Amino acid sequence: MKRYLSTALLALATTACTQLPPVSGTAPMAGIPAAAQANPALWPEAHSPAAITDTATEAKIDRLIAAMTVRQKVGQLIQADISTITPADLAAYPLGSILAGGNSGPYENERSGAADWDRLVQAFRDASLAPREQGVAVPIIFGVDAVHGHNNIPNATLFPHNIGLGAAHDPQMIRRIGEVTAAEIAGSGIEWTFAPTLAVPQDLRWGRSYEGYSSNPALVASYAKEMVLGLQGALRPQAVLNADRVAATAKHFLADGGTEGGQDQGDARMSEAELVALHAQGYPAAIDAGALTVMVSFSSWNGVKNHGNRSLLTDVLKERMGFDGLVVGDWNAHGQIEGCTVTDCPIAIETGLDLFMAPDSWRGLFDTTLRQVEAGQIPMDRIDDAVRRILRVKAKVGLLDKAPTVRRDYAAIGAPEHLALAREAVAKSLVLLKNNGSLLPIRSGANVLVTGDGADSMAMQSGGWTISWQGTDVTRSDFTNGQTIWEGIDAAVREAGGTAHLSADGSFADTPDVAIVVFGEKPYAEFQGDVPTLAYQPGDRTDLALLKQLKARGIPVVSVFLSGRPMFVSPEINASDAFVAAWLPGSQGAGVADVLVARANGAPARDFTGRLPFAWPADARAPVENPLFALGYGLDYTDGRTVAQLSEDPGIDVKAALNVANFYEAGRAQAPWTMSVTDDGGKRAVGPGLTTSASRMIEVRPVDLNAQEDAKAIAWTGPGSFSIDGPAADLSRQLNNAFALRLDGRIDSLGIGPVLLALGDRTFDITDRVRGFTPGQPFTMKIPLRCFADAGADLANVGNALRITADRGFAMTLGAARAEAVGEDLGCPARGDGM
Repeated sequence: MKRYLSTALLALATTACTQLPPVSGTAPMAGIPAAAQANPALWPEAHSPAAITDTATEAKIDRLIAAMTVRQKVGQLIQADISTITPADLAAYPLGSILAGGNSGPYENERSGAADWDRLVQAFRDASLAPREQGVAVPIIFGVDAVHGHNNIPNATLFPHNIGLGAAHDPQMIRRIGEVTAAEIAGSGIEWTFAPTLAVPQDLRWGRSYEGYSSNPALVASYAKEMVLGLQGALRPQAVLNADRVAATAKHFLADGGTEGGQDQGDARMSEAELVALHAQGYPAAIDAGALTVMVSFSSWNGVKNHGNRSLLTDVLKERMGFDGLVVGDWNAHGQIEGCTVTDCPIAIETGLDLFMAPDSWRGLFDTTLRQVEAGQIPMDRIDDAVRRILRVKAKVGLLDKAPTVRRDYAAIGAPEHLALAREAVAKSLVLLKNNGSLLPIRSGANVLVTGDGADSMAMQSGGWTISWQGTDVTRSDFTNGQTIWEGIDAAVREAGGTAHLSADGSFADTPDVAIVVFGEKPYAEFQGDVPTLAYQPGDRTDLALLKQLKARGIPVVSVFLSGRPMFVSPEINASDAFVAAWLPGSQGAGVADVLVARANGAPARDFTGRLPFAWPADARAPVENPLFALGYGLDYTDGRTVAQLSEDPGIDVKAALNVANFYEAGRAQAPWTMSVTDDGGKRAVGPGLTTSASRMIEVRPVDLNAQEDAKAIAWTGPGSFSIDGPAADLSRQLNNAFALRLDGRIDSLGIGPVLLALGDRTFDITDRVRGFTPGQPFTMKIPLRCFADAGADLANVGNALRITADRGFAMTLGAARAEAVGEDLGCPARGDGM
């Protein structure tokens, strides 16, 4: 905060917090601590444009509400995911909204084209409009996460993720990107996107940092306005959105970029002054521009979940900021409110939520909410207000007209002029951190070696939220109208009379004039991208080894770093003559070559214009207090400065920060640990998506246990093992302090043979324990580490943290695995190796 807010501003805000009396009508809320109760007078005012509705529309909404049954009103408040509902379900459950989550595609095909998306939307809409014996039929509204272009569809125009757009510092380009994105969403029959993200990330350990434009709230506010206007157009009195425009969503309200430790779905522990000055600035701009929807954050403010904080949702957002659209929840996030479950949460509606995002919990939530409304537990005026806000948005996108707006233009998907804009955005997003000896641009006629695992990887350059939620399975064939970075460089070098060679391992026959090494983070989204430190490759530093290998042979090196955040890469910068922060550029890899490679005339198509949207860390600590490169830093070809040798001290004990005793949580192995499955066909790594062992004896897939995809379902159809392994870790301290291996999860079915568990390559038979758990119910299992040590395991040198071996028919869901201190005397299972 101190980096971007003036002392005077902070002092003024803090003084206001302590001196202003509570606003009339905002009495302290029962059960909510004072630190989490907002004083609306401290917040900026805003106003939804009058054109968000009109007298005739409100009269139409009055008639609809009067005609609707209570069952239909409750249905309007609930949104289901296409993976768990069919159009036929709407006959019994008249829901008001449908979404397609990150891993949901039409007809179970996540690579469906625009025509299939349109067909699915129309099927749900037709079902929602079927004649009713009682009440009135109301069309559904359909929403998707189109967060860097219409990223759900192959060959759609894929823009750089928001962090790259922030580096461009170009609000007018943001409006053009919004217009293109809207045209492609609408072209596939959809009228609502869950974008833009207005987070102001402060701790880059957060896995959603790349969804934020910048750590500077002023830049975020300027982008908020332009993206909303691009997606929706300016709202016009008594007129619906154009057919090539869609409803925008300002998200996530509030401070999901300010949580303690950068934890996704965490707690923003801060004063109201800081909350307002740093994290709220994008919302007035979005609301004033006409944003039709706002999405609530999973996170908390000072210990209270935002989904259950009336002072934020009603007193601030709806009243102080004058927001007249609908407030939508996040993926089952209402279930995290104290006292709630995903199928029972009246407090969310009472505090100001209008639309539950209940992807797989919709049926139970509908039944429970209906009973609560009929019993008077939820006031009918609050239900009617929520329905009104939802209908207001449906009216504005043209769904309530006698001749509803038709959104269908398949040719808009990946149109040439759209791709050209994406290529421009890539070029403008690049930030030059180092260019010693003016190595860049690559001279015409050069012999260029291109290497690194990101050079020819559409997945790495596109990042998460691409085709699927995590984006790990993206291939070149998904974007045939795009180019990998290698393809862009190859074409540009050849056009300038040079030669280019792609080498996976950096080897070459003819010594190149220069090597371009493209490397960086693997794709991730949301909490699966949370990291304990900002150290890049804290375990096996293979990319640094490649850079040093090339430098040792006297080859000038250009590094192109792909990442969703600035990271501690000082060793890699030292091993490079030039270093480019390329972020997650998307499908138009040629935009990188437009800046890096000189054409035949000796000049590149574009100079570097990108400037850092976040401070770049000098060490692995977070938040970044003493940056290596400040916010706004960036070189261009007129800047001849030399970057001197950098300190390679990470500033912390990275190994200790990795917390080697935490093996697995949130659906992924925790660094430095990795997951794998092994059967008679060999060993195979487990990724974020569906993984099948080599001989198909084991299937591992992401599932929801307590949150979205926070667990792995592991099913055996034959003998094999699921393992969590890593570099040798020292767990002797945990042994000395009476720790146990703790597993949390669920047994889904029992198999035909024994179930064995190993740590440190010492095995125990846990069959009896497994059979003592109730299938389908949560379980916790603890086995003292001394059991493994007494059996001969070297806990000072543990390479295998967990191995579960089973046979056909056994299935379990693993939620967490870690070494944990225990205060009870636990016995050891029987040895599983006959000893």
